[in-house]
Amino acid sequence: MDEQRRPGPGADRHGLWLRRTGGAVLGGRIRRPPDWDVVRSLVSAFHQYAKEHDRLRHVSYFLSHATRKAYWEGGCELVPNHFSEMPRLLELSTRQPVVLAAASPPDRAGYFSLGTNADYVASLIGKVPFFLEVNARMPRTFGLNQIHASQLLGYCETDRPLVEVAPAAPDERDRRIAAYIVERIPDGATLQVGIGGVPNAVLEGLIGHRDLGIHTELLADGIVDLVEAGVATGVRKQLRRNKVEATFCLGTQRLYDWLHDNGAVELLPVDLVNDPRRIAREDDFISINATTEVDLYGQCASETIAGRYWSSSGGQADFARGAMYSTRGQAFIVLHSTTSKGRSRIRTRLTEGSVVTTLKNTVDNVVTEHGIARLRGASLAERARRLIAIADPAHREQLEREAHEAGILRPSGGGASPDGRTTHATAPTG
Repeated sequence: MDEQRRPGPGADRHGLWLRRTGGAVLGGRIRRPPDWDVVRSLVSAFHQYAKEHDRLRHVSYFLSHATRKAYWEGGCELVPNHFSEMPRLLELSTRQPVVLAAASPPDRAGYFSLGTNADYVASLIGKVPFFLEVNARMPRTFGLNQIHASQLLGYCETDRPLVEVAPAAPDERDRRIAAYIVERIPDGATLQVGIGGVPNAVLEGLIGHRDLGIHTELLADGIVDLVEAGVATGVRKQLRRNKVEATFCLGTQRLYDWLHDNGAVELLPVDLVNDPRRIAREDDFISINATTEVDLYGQCASETIAGRYWSSSGGQADFARGAMYSTRGQAFIVLHSTTSKGRSRIRTRLTEGSVVTTLKNTVDNVVTEHGIARLRGASLAERARRLIAIADPAHREQLEREAHEAGILRPSGGGASPDGRTTHATAPTG
């Protein structure tokens, strides 16, 4: 395969979806170079790649450090989506597609594994042509991410390290947020967690729990610790009992070594893992996701920072909705109460230009280092008071004043509930 046509380093984690508008792919080379649409998720070195390939139209479904600059400068387009719906969106919006994906070497029966991934790519196996980059260091994994040699246009080989992301070290605020969540997670619950300081602190805090299940979009190093400690057994799960279920993996070499030939882990397509209807079938489902800003109605802006696009929706709304319909399910949206510059992340109105990721009607609990605000079933006035109670103390008076000015809080009615009872946020003081 021509080096210029080889997937970049990030292709160790995510396949590329190419929409063909002319030409053909032969032996890894493109005859009569056509115009292509290239769909990427998290691919490194993207910005430079975009500059060098002006005949390709670059489309992203989730911005990362690799694509963010290209998007800001107009070299990349962004399609809004719920991650669970991405395979369907691709099928509806593309014509004559080809998938380029990273894979492990084939087994003795001729099956390649998509390794650290299933995501949207696995959903397309058997539906569209595939060309694989086979990496000798890619772990062979199980689930619904296998493809047989007979289904391929071809493949090329490489031998290079996978992208590694070290676990974030939780700070004091992360640990305080995690403590509020951990005490509400029962034994036997099924978890969805991501990466970052708060998720890592939550996983550390669960070491004394029993029979937890894992049904998560992203599988990272912290989950390995729970499995090896006998905490995450999956014996009480309703679906895929005794299995760790995810749609992609990202972490350190330790994680990748643990994944290799590990039959306890199943990587499934994202339209299965992130399907809210399927998530809801698990009892005591716990969803933990981060946001950058929350307004006093409970709307969460999780894909913009200071009104500028930073990422995308991912699976946040998928899992929040799934947990909402789960028996005894709980969804937690977490954030530090202030930015690094001391600006409140709980605001009367979202910053201009911010995009709502999770609707107020879907949000269950919002957690800061100052406590938990339970929003589900609360009136607008109740929501405002509960959110103000978990804001940074230095901002609470101003938030209350602005809430009155905006008509969210009114002199008559205050924080009273429809049946006349006065309610309060759950904060450290009770």
